[in-house]
Amino acid sequence: MDPLFSSGLSVSVVAVVLIKVLIVFAFLLIATMLMVWFERKVIGDMQNRIGPNRAGPWGILQTLADGIKLFFKEPMVPDRADRRIFRLAPYLSFVPAFLIFSIVPVGGVFANGGDGTVSILGHDTYVQLADPPIGILVALACSSIAVYGVMLAGWSSGSKYPLLGSVRASAQMVSYEAALGLAVVTVVLATGSLSTHTIVAEQAGAGWGDVLPNWTILVTGGIPFLIFLLAGTAEIERPPFDLLEAEQELVAGFNTEYSGIRFALFYLASFMNTITTSAIIVTLFLGGPAGPLVFGPDWIWPLFWFFAKTLVFLFIFVWFRATLPRYRYDQLMDLGWKVMIPLALGWMLAVAGLRVANDEGYDFGQMLLLVGGGMVVLVGAASLLSIARRTARHRRDDVELEGAQ
Repeated sequence: MDPLFSSGLSVSVVAVVLIKVLIVFAFLLIATMLMVWFERKVIGDMQNRIGPNRAGPWGILQTLADGIKLFFKEPMVPDRADRRIFRLAPYLSFVPAFLIFSIVPVGGVFANGGDGTVSILGHDTYVQLADPPIGILVALACSSIAVYGVMLAGWSSGSKYPLLGSVRASAQMVSYEAALGLAVVTVVLATGSLSTHTIVAEQAGAGWGDVLPNWTILVTGGIPFLIFLLAGTAEIERPPFDLLEAEQELVAGFNTEYSGIRFALFYLASFMNTITTSAIIVTLFLGGPAGPLVFGPDWIWPLFWFFAKTLVFLFIFVWFRATLPRYRYDQLMDLGWKVMIPLALGWMLAVAGLRVANDEGYDFGQMLLLVGGGMVVLVGAASLLSIARRTARHRRDDVELEGAQ
């Protein structure tokens, strides 16, 4: 629990909380503006284009200009829309993105036995807005709430194309939520906590052989990290999994009927989700702000490591968008249900078995037997799943052939 509340509530404690809220809110808005500019510039470079270069130096104020334009555009509401739900839906997409980032530790010294606390107005606290004991479950719950914003936006528009886009989005997000949750369970098994602060603290310091870091990407074998990265990409509807905005089929997806500032809120939530997903990946798998203290003030380096790691994943998301073609919808669902969920479940069970064996003090022979038996089970299950997929595909091809004849 955050030590800020160890002595109860007071005026200064409330002031510290308000300062944190303002800093996080302002940071996310500014970071989202810069993310839009960063994505346009990087894609422009990858596609041999200039990108935005009119508003401000290097076009850095282009996002601000777009926001001002959208703010003053007329916010139209379709005649057949459910007006109350239509107005509410953008906020159900925007607010969860902000709430997810509130549990992310962005600073604090964890090296050399540090516990990540800093002093603000005479109170010890963590460099994160909130640290609930079930922090990572809060992130999963907020990502699930975002589904309602998308679904209600399409349903309340009173038009078939937005409704089709929202149904696609709901099916996609629910499918990949399962794989995402299983990857998170694997991290919780490895670290022994649901608190994001404790997860980061468990990854601080040296790992195997005092050479490699103690990051969970290494402790869990890397597979949960890859699953979380791909499932997170699909969860926030980033390319190549942006089927809910397939313009060639759905006009513009669930937000077709939106304009003005309400459309801007969906746009803002999309890029804010990219930032929060990158921050969550860094927190769960790469130690968050934990890292070596090289020189100078200690408090600078945790912030540097956190933002450097997050920037790497922001670049990866942009790289995906610039280079990968969009999946077909059947490919998207097959990857989620037939590959990622079975793999995430099998790997989670393997990690759980190793944790139990370690706690029970198994010797080398017992551990080898456990690992060998686990591998046989995983390979057998994968083989059966592959046979079932191949059989279903052949049957589908036969049915299509008979229909064509």
